[in-house]
Amino acid sequence: MTHRPAAARFIFITLFLDILGLGLVIPILPALVTEFVGGDASLGAAWYGPITALYALMQFIAAPFLGALSDRFGRRPVLLIALLGYGLDYIILGFAPTLTWLIVGRMLAGITGASYTTAAAYLADISTPETRAANFGLIGAAFGLGFIAGPALGGLLGELGPRVPFFVAAALVLLNVIYGVFVLPESLPVEKRRPLDVRDLNPFRAIVGLWKFAGLGGIVVTFIIAAMAQRGLESLWVLHNEYRYAWGPLENGLSLALVGVSAAIVQGGLIRRVVPRIGERRAVLFGLLGAAAAQVIFGLAPTGPWILLGIPFAALSGFAIPTLQGIVAGQVPDNRQGTVQGALTSVLALVAVVAPLVSTGVFTATTGVGSVEVPGAAFFGHAALFVLAAGVSAWALRNLQKTEKLSPVSTPNIEKSEEQQ
Repeated sequence: MTHRPAAARFIFITLFLDILGLGLVIPILPALVTEFVGGDASLGAAWYGPITALYALMQFIAAPFLGALSDRFGRRPVLLIALLGYGLDYIILGFAPTLTWLIVGRMLAGITGASYTTAAAYLADISTPETRAANFGLIGAAFGLGFIAGPALGGLLGELGPRVPFFVAAALVLLNVIYGVFVLPESLPVEKRRPLDVRDLNPFRAIVGLWKFAGLGGIVVTFIIAAMAQRGLESLWVLHNEYRYAWGPLENGLSLALVGVSAAIVQGGLIRRVVPRIGERRAVLFGLLGAAAAQVIFGLAPTGPWILLGIPFAALSGFAIPTLQGIVAGQVPDNRQGTVQGALTSVLALVAVVAPLVSTGVFTATTGVGSVEVPGAAFFGHAALFVLAAGVSAWALRNLQKTEKLSPVSTPNIEKSEEQQ
């Protein structure tokens, strides 16, 4: 099968719109929740936290389901139907008359937003050992660009009304569905599909099932440890900078834009050049240790400008995570890619619920009246986690090489060569 470049562009746009949609909602969702509870900001905050966690919880539940469906029926129909649901859900959110409807809408958004799983399986289908790190780097590049555009666009559109961003997001997603109908070929041939096993729909079983593949257990543990640090950093960024440097929305917004730009540069461009030169194992270690160095910089930074110096180092994690995802894809049969990618998404969703609680808890315990004042303590904890992840990954990849030699990496291309199609 020939995978047209337009198909790869569609996957990138899909991933970009997933993040863009989240970014559009970030500036206006708290105000909308507060509006539904009578304008009480404190009560609104009490509702906003659980609603945010609910989104991640629904992704945890839905990701293996969508992944298993794509292994049975193919990537194309599952991806397009999930995206259609995602677009319609934004319309529901835009018209939501009560808080209950808003909660239902965010639950549906979590379910349909798990289309990320099928998009990742599609990338695995069209990747070769030479292209897989670069292909999975598209995920990070889409994240970076979406992280830049989403909050900025959401803030601007929110000035027109708190519901306008939902309708704009709906229009963008539905237009992408129409585009996909015409340009997206199926990546999983009928002969490579497998029967649907209802047991694969259990997210906990799907996660445990990752250990069935030889050598992947250590890589999964690396994912969990690194994600704990990364999600913790994201939850702490604004709180820490407001407390320590008295940053307002402008400074935090600009710093997050720099995060997005750095991620896009690393995962959208540099990964294609660096990984072929140094190899997958070194790329993973380089990325994780670079991210650890960034956390130390964040924790020690005496003033706001100093913390900006750590952002490019933090972006180096973009060499590690896509490369690890590519290695996982290379160890899994074609007809299990959806299930495995769904399990990985569920793992990350669980971490997204737990990590903010841990990092913000450490920050609370080490700041304020009656505490030992160490506002950078949580960042030092993140650094330790990244170092631990690097150690586990070195051990896991060494064991993987003993059972199956990792393929050498050459200059990536988003498409498989014609000889490999």
